[in-house]
Amino acid sequence: MKTSTLALAAACCLYSGAAFAHAHLRAETPAADTSAQAPTRLTLSFSEGLELSLFAVVLKTSEGAAVATGDVALEPRNDKTLVVPVATKLSPGAYTAEWHALSKDGHSTHGTYQFKVLP
Repeated sequence: MKTSTLALAAACCLYSGAAFAHAHLRAETPAADTSAQAPTRLTLSFSEGLELSLFAVVLKTSEGAAVATGDVALEPRNDKTLVVPVATKLSPGAYTAEWHALSKDGHSTHGTYQFKVLP
């Protein structure tokens, strides 16, 4: 009995990381804290597969005005990378992307990142 209890405790410790995983932003284009030409889309790559129906991104100017974006889509054959079309040409200046995601394992996560558009 004691051996099986220890084995169960060890198994819980080994697999607890997977049970508490969250979708963390791993990379984005344009990259955070960089300057680039006006993008026609944003891409956000995460550590876990995502539920597309529960993903949201808001792109804002430095004054806080929302920028029009198209429908968010998963990159073909990759449920970890989202593509967000930018509906209008971005003017030079600073932008903030605010995102909220739900991973396929049911964990919610959110964050922001900034980039600048060159003249």
